[in-house]
Amino acid sequence: MPAHPTGAEGPGRRALITAGLGAAAALALPAGTATAAPPAPFGRFGSPSGRLTERTLYVHPGGLGDHATVQAAVTAAAGTGWTLVLAAGTYRETVAVSPARADMTWIGATGDPRDVVVVYANAAGTPRPEGGTYGTTGSATTTVQADGFTAQGVTFANDFLRTDLPGNPGTQAVALKVQGDRSAFFHCRFLGHQDTLYADSMSLAAVARQYFAHCHVEGDVDFVFGRARAVFEHCHFRTLLRPDLASAPHGFVFAPSTARANASGFLAARCRVTSVAPDGFYKLARPWVPGSDTTAWPSLVVRDSVLGPGIDTAAPYANMRDVYPWQAQRFAEYRNTGPGSVTTVPENRPQLTAAEAASTTPAGYLGDWTPRRPCA
Repeated sequence: MPAHPTGAEGPGRRALITAGLGAAAALALPAGTATAAPPAPFGRFGSPSGRLTERTLYVHPGGLGDHATVQAAVTAAAGTGWTLVLAAGTYRETVAVSPARADMTWIGATGDPRDVVVVYANAAGTPRPEGGTYGTTGSATTTVQADGFTAQGVTFANDFLRTDLPGNPGTQAVALKVQGDRSAFFHCRFLGHQDTLYADSMSLAAVARQYFAHCHVEGDVDFVFGRARAVFEHCHFRTLLRPDLASAPHGFVFAPSTARANASGFLAARCRVTSVAPDGFYKLARPWVPGSDTTAWPSLVVRDSVLGPGIDTAAPYANMRDVYPWQAQRFAEYRNTGPGSVTTVPENRPQLTAAEAASTTPAGYLGDWTPRRPCA
């Protein structure tokens, strides 16, 4: 995604990304204090000696599982239909799930995504060891190209800070790039700054249906972007403070790049948007028409959602480049509430009709696919 004026983050940002891991750490107790046996590292999902299924691999950063890294487990899981159970811990690595590993499932063992964090800190402008830079796509901590991927209770993060590359415009830093069809995420977190969640497809002609339920996504510039047909249901989008920028906008929540042939792009239903920035400092969206697809027709519907005061009510949408004005895109809202949903300039806030809303539903976007949680 195009760069935005360089921002700064507080020194504790990396610590915040892995907040919550204290629940998995040992407590310091006085000598002689009786303690219960520590919980099994994989909770109710079994252990390497008592497998969930024959195609289950257990990942533990301390070596108590089949593999100590997520990528090692993914590599070992040749073929389709594998389940990876991830013990609590911080997995500082990049991970790639190839198209050959279809129908793979990742389960965070504790059920709390704050306990299981897959994180790295590459950005678009980060130099590669072999020369050149990573670019936006290469910056992703986790890349999933396989169809049928499911994750539950996992945090996907990129803790790159703009101060890591002072003066470098390549501040795009992707936490997850997902391109496969039938990709589902339940109770997951996606943490970053610019370009946090890249919901994409494998090609312009491919329709990648993706589903995000009860997830937390945070960032600042275009932090949910791409050309997938993606449904966000009961999700929380949190916009971050840019302390170096005294005026609006600090950024944009959505930046779809839907292919013109795709009837649907992003749908956010029964979600909420909050902000730690001043009121009105964020736009709800801007269209992304990439150089690789100048015929893109970005599509976004936000409906039945609660929009906090961080959203600019007078002008909730913006152009990415004047050549592709937001008014020419497929942007609409329906029955949103909250201070950020107030219509102060009607022509700047397109609304669905009741008839249009009746067909603009998660089921309508996902077609014959019904996402299912891997475990209750």
